[in-house]
Amino acid sequence: MSLLAAEALSVSIAGQSVCRTLDFSVGAGECWGVLGANGTGKTTLLHTLAGLRSPDSGRILLDGTSLTHLGRRAIARRLGLMPQDNHDPFPATVLETALIGRHPWLGAWQWEGETDTTAAEAALDEVGLAELADRPVSTLSGGERRRLALATVLTQAPAVYVLDEPSNHLDLHHQVNLLALITRRAQETKGAVVMSLHDVNLADRFCDHLLLLFGDGQVCFGATADVLDETTLARLYGHPIRILSDGDRRAFLPV
Repeated sequence: MSLLAAEALSVSIAGQSVCRTLDFSVGAGECWGVLGANGTGKTTLLHTLAGLRSPDSGRILLDGTSLTHLGRRAIARRLGLMPQDNHDPFPATVLETALIGRHPWLGAWQWEGETDTTAAEAALDEVGLAELADRPVSTLSGGERRRLALATVLTQAPAVYVLDEPSNHLDLHHQVNLLALITRRAQETKGAVVMSLHDVNLADRFCDHLLLLFGDGQVCFGATADVLDETTLARLYGHPIRILSDGDRRAFLPV
């Protein structure tokens, strides 16, 4: 059984079609990348897959059960969403923010316990923020705030990670390290990742499957090695792309 699946899924926003009658499934250990030009609906699709908005038609299955039959707490225990932007309306420390990831696992009026704190501290350590645990979130840089958002999802410990542009604001070192971390976590726990990316090179390196959005409802999806070619990428981004290879790894360069 797939962890996350779409059946005859049609999604649109402001009169623009994102996808039409889309059928695809995400299996254990898989990492799916969602690629497309600005405005093609990557965020809209991810929010729909996470159950934050309703599709025009079709349905989304989480562990074989339609999202419409699951409560938000049940969904949050199995699926974690990392949004493209983070807003902090209330003052909080780095550790307190990471602990938000434990909320789906707590009962009404239940406070976080030692196990929850340990999970949050471990996640902060994994993203290189352990020494900043007591810092106010308001003092973080954009890249540090992005790493904290990932730590919060890691603290949540879902089976399915839905990440909206997780490499935003990150330097090269952290882009590679954090994408390696999340894909490794999914493989080790037999979970899965679905993430939108702008960098084709990162998508080729970390994603074994890709879903391409062309902005008119048409999509293309499949194994990364089969989907990424110069003709398809030129159509996707409206710009010619050249693929270079040294035999071990490919590089995608705008012409």
